[in-house]
Amino acid sequence: MGRAFEDALRADLPGIAFRVPGTDTQVRLYGFAKLTGYTDLNGRNQTDTPPPSGIPLTGSNADRQGGDFGMSARFSRFGVDTRTLTGWGTLETRLEGDFGGGAPTSSNATFRLRQAWAELGTDAFRVLAGQANSLWNEGLFETLIDATNLNQSFVRQAQLRVTGRLAPGLTGQFSIEAPETQYTSAAGVVTPSSNVDGGASPAFNAMPDFLGRLTWREDGAELGVRGMLRELQIRTAGTAVADPAVTRRTLGWGLAAHGRLPMRWLSDAFGTDEVIGMAFYGEGIGRYFGGNTFGQDALSTIGLASHAGDVRLDSIPSWGAVAAYRRFWTTQLRSNFSYAYARQDYPGYARDFTPGSAAALSLNREMHQVFANLIWSPFAEVRNGVFGSGWLDLGLEYLFTRRDLLGGATMAGPGAVGHGIANRFMFAAIARF
Repeated sequence: MGRAFEDALRADLPGIAFRVPGTDTQVRLYGFAKLTGYTDLNGRNQTDTPPPSGIPLTGSNADRQGGDFGMSARFSRFGVDTRTLTGWGTLETRLEGDFGGGAPTSSNATFRLRQAWAELGTDAFRVLAGQANSLWNEGLFETLIDATNLNQSFVRQAQLRVTGRLAPGLTGQFSIEAPETQYTSAAGVVTPSSNVDGGASPAFNAMPDFLGRLTWREDGAELGVRGMLRELQIRTAGTAVADPAVTRRTLGWGLAAHGRLPMRWLSDAFGTDEVIGMAFYGEGIGRYFGGNTFGQDALSTIGLASHAGDVRLDSIPSWGAVAAYRRFWTTQLRSNFSYAYARQDYPGYARDFTPGSAAALSLNREMHQVFANLIWSPFAEVRNGVFGSGWLDLGLEYLFTRRDLLGGATMAGPGAVGHGIANRFMFAAIARF
């Protein structure tokens, strides 16, 4: 479910709030219980959070087994907010978690921390410190599935952020966020915590990621632009890889823009319908689009016999777009329809990865994804033109995904097909407090 929709739901349902006696502190408990179930029509994909980048390839063993059925309640959520009046403005804190920290195939849900931050200031200027949604995050349309979908970012990480009101309706934000260099080599996707050839990982974090965002809102409309700048680095010294002891750096950067238009601006006949669009371009931003690329930011020649002694690190250019429409059939019944497209461009040596290997199978050249859902909220209301879903959602959703590998069947391996197609149907019940 997108961040924008989560924020709206919190505003609509304030949860259980009370004031601590003798203080200027208010405490609010909030959350929801969520049950989801799914069935796949194509390959067996035993996860309730299927990343588009990893759907089974056509003709693979999982595809030949056929789709199966699953249910889970592990994304049920619990949170605590506090708000305290101080001489420097309002101090707000948040602790939030869910039970999605375990393996997706496990019924033994594991609690995980989602957010833990404190923010101090006023509507004009405030400072946040802790683990929170990245400034790159954007949940533009409403889905029932809990996966990181194509062209969506749901990164939560440690950061220091400032937010200021620049003009009526216009907000500016800047953050310094925790980094994580991720690259793909002959060994597969490598992160700073990976064990490579029995030794330390060459992936290295040398400086934080820098992100900025501008958002304008008025009368239900929204326009936003965001950008990031980061350094990706590998250091082979002190590792077990066979290449020379070298350091390689490359720049990662990205830009994105989105818009949300209330259809009532065109005609009152559309009611509370919305149309949404987003486009992005970047190099070395794969970690922020984990659903697209397995999180890979760059490619490296480490371990390639064709480049022995030639250690390279190349950020991956990527771009994509999303178009969505939110249709209200009635106040209590709504649908979301969307289409997303993404493409990654790889350096020529990517074709030297062994066909059928984990590295080769992670190189998604093009991806497509379609959503369609129907959500019933029997207690929904519209107040002053603002929709609130109430405490209960019941919904059905269809999800289509296709991925095409770089090099197609050649990179997929002997007898394999170079693309995968997934059709998933799911249902969900969400009860909030």
